[in-house]
Amino acid sequence: MDTGQSRIEPYRTKSFSRESSLSSSLSLSRSLPHLIDNDVDGESVSEAGDIGDRSLRRRHSAGRSSRLSADDLIEQGTLDTSPQDQDVLHDLRAFNTASVVKPLPENITASPLPTKSLLSPEENNLGQKEEYVLPKSLEYISCLIHLAVFGIFGAITRYLLQKLFGPTGARVTSDGSILYLDLPSNMVGSFLMGWFGVVFKADIARVSEFVAIGLSTGYLGSLTTFSGWNQKMLDLSADGQWVFAVLGFLLGLFLTSYSIILGVETAKGFKWLLHRRASSEEKNTCLKVNTFQSHIVSMTLMLVLLVALLTASSILLVKEFDKGTSEAQLWLGCLVAAPGVWLRWFLARLNGRGLGKDGQHLRWVPFGTLIANVAAACIMAALATLKKSVNTRTCNTVASSIQFGLLGCLSTVSTLMAEFNAMRESDYPWRAYVYASFTIAVSFAIGTVIYSVPVWTVGFS
Repeated sequence: MDTGQSRIEPYRTKSFSRESSLSSSLSLSRSLPHLIDNDVDGESVSEAGDIGDRSLRRRHSAGRSSRLSADDLIEQGTLDTSPQDQDVLHDLRAFNTASVVKPLPENITASPLPTKSLLSPEENNLGQKEEYVLPKSLEYISCLIHLAVFGIFGAITRYLLQKLFGPTGARVTSDGSILYLDLPSNMVGSFLMGWFGVVFKADIARVSEFVAIGLSTGYLGSLTTFSGWNQKMLDLSADGQWVFAVLGFLLGLFLTSYSIILGVETAKGFKWLLHRRASSEEKNTCLKVNTFQSHIVSMTLMLVLLVALLTASSILLVKEFDKGTSEAQLWLGCLVAAPGVWLRWFLARLNGRGLGKDGQHLRWVPFGTLIANVAAACIMAALATLKKSVNTRTCNTVASSIQFGLLGCLSTVSTLMAEFNAMRESDYPWRAYVYASFTIAVSFAIGTVIYSVPVWTVGFS
């Protein structure tokens, strides 16, 4: 055996395992425990929906990796690699995780480490013109502005869908039915998540990663709401309609899960047609936001739009607040929507992190999304109890606005379905149903204690 082969062999021992299922797991040798998680499949499905502000760190990591390549980091191992550099390699592959880990090439053992699978699309094209990366503070500001604008638009769209399909419109949904008011928005948002949060997210990110984050996390995350879904089922159970409450959860899960499946499949077909007609890469080159001037112009435009939305919402709120109408709840909800989106985005950094000292346990659980949904559902149940106990027009308007805006944007079904679909397509499809069932069961159980028990004991009408 020559010296080159002997140098490669230690890395190949216990380094790679290929499974004969749809998604293959990539595991590295024990000499690199902190660089790559052994359960890549579980970590990937946990990060399928969102990874929060870690996506911004990935952008800066890409810039640093042009000076210190991944191959250098890997050759150094854990002895010469700082903890920050170890996080770099972890987050480089975290962004734009669409669904599950794709099967590895047959000749995977020909190279000790397929570094391209760890890097973002930009890193795989280092020979091309590098994208300008804003200072981290400006990136956070720009991302928060995009999230706020898209989040407000998502809340407005959810309100319009409620009116379109609700009792005052098509009369398809209602408060006292398993076809709850937010079912159409949850289905539409899950369908669009298949398009813009799974299939086309990487293409949008090549134009502007801030738009990709704003569209998937901001708009689609706010268009859908888990807390509103949970509260409607609590209302049914509080009225003694337990069967309807269970059927409402089952029907909602079935329709939203198949909505994202339909979205993914149709988006793949449309993308195939686009690739047949022309090369989209050449057309998108001039649209990329990759210079300092383009970043500033984009951020300024979004800031102006945000100020306009907040100003219009404030003016309309003043006109409608004393009337206690649903429009008043909408405009006040728009004013408090942004904090809900921001909090969910920050919590998403926990997705794929796992539990334990080294974060090696339960990496497949998206703890950020789970915490956001359960917390929003519990707070919404508390506000529902408050509305029944106080029972004044002002209290109802303010509490309903917080439920609609802040909590509706804090919780999400589209991200939940993206993670659910990724788990369902992974090597462990049972995880999808455990994750969804646990989210629903915990939210409903705590909500019953907070809302239903006081309704039963005090006798609120």
